[in-house]
Amino acid sequence: MGNIVLKKVNKSFGATQVIPGIDLSIDDGEFVVFVGPSGCGKSTLLRLIAGLEDTTSGTIEIDGRDVTDAAPAKRGLAMVFQSYALYPHMSVKKNIAFPLKMAKMPEDMIEKKVQEAARVLNLSGYLDRRPGQLSGGQRQRVAIGRAIVREPSAFLFDEPLSNLDAALRGTMRLEISELHQQLKTTMIYVTHDQVEAMTMADKIVVLNRGNIEQVGTPLELYRSPRNLFVAGFIGSPRMNLIDGAYAQAMNAATVGVRPEHVTLSKEAGEWSGVVTVAEHLGSDTFLHLEVDGIGTITARAGGEFPVRHGDKVFVTPDKDRMHRFNNEGLAI
Repeated sequence: MGNIVLKKVNKSFGATQVIPGIDLSIDDGEFVVFVGPSGCGKSTLLRLIAGLEDTTSGTIEIDGRDVTDAAPAKRGLAMVFQSYALYPHMSVKKNIAFPLKMAKMPEDMIEKKVQEAARVLNLSGYLDRRPGQLSGGQRQRVAIGRAIVREPSAFLFDEPLSNLDAALRGTMRLEISELHQQLKTTMIYVTHDQVEAMTMADKIVVLNRGNIEQVGTPLELYRSPRNLFVAGFIGSPRMNLIDGAYAQAMNAATVGVRPEHVTLSKEAGEWSGVVTVAEHLGSDTFLHLEVDGIGTITARAGGEFPVRHGDKVFVTPDKDRMHRFNNEGLAI
């Protein structure tokens, strides 16, 4: 079981309040991603759950048991860090087996668990190597293997892919998602990369200055952001936010439209604009436009849309997919 409940959890460092009393429920078997900009409190919140930081007030429950004051080793959790935290002088096999040896588990049971973890993580051919002989992705898999053998009630991942290059991050995202499908164990994953959040999560927790701005599935956050912060953070490229006379005409302080929810034409459209930058990515073209009466927006077009810097284009937003926000930044 891996049900985790936070009740009015608060964390302060001296006079500085980092987590201002939040409530959150994570169901058994869920893949939950904490996402937000640097300094939003996501890693602190993960460390509070792990027991690596003490709560200032509030309670943390795991499977109905109050673990607020319990030591990390007593919480039944396993944490995977950004830095891998492997022993360089030990083989892969010994690194994976280390927590079991510390728990004085019988050797035959250790061997069985290590071999199974290695099979799941495609490390069977690397057990005799040392971490320095592995790639970054392989080292991260060893760190995950060391967590798997403990059979925790939940896995905690603290930005585990941030040290990897872009291509390897994509591969590891798939591997961790597949691992979750195999193990069916609760996973909490911290990242500042909203693409990771959108592609991996069952449920996303969007954090800003220690506050939970919104909790929902990736599509719920994409389709129905509850405020300007979530609207601007979720989606790549980010949502275009327009204020001024255009928004007022729609009885809003700000309106939002995503780059993929506008239609581009060389002949006619609701808005006219000039291309300032065209990013040709093959499958897509992202256009940065200076639009008359609107300002700077980003539009998404097909990969072979024939346009370049300085060209005039017409833009028509999909009114049914526009978002309206009031003066407080809340969705209308």
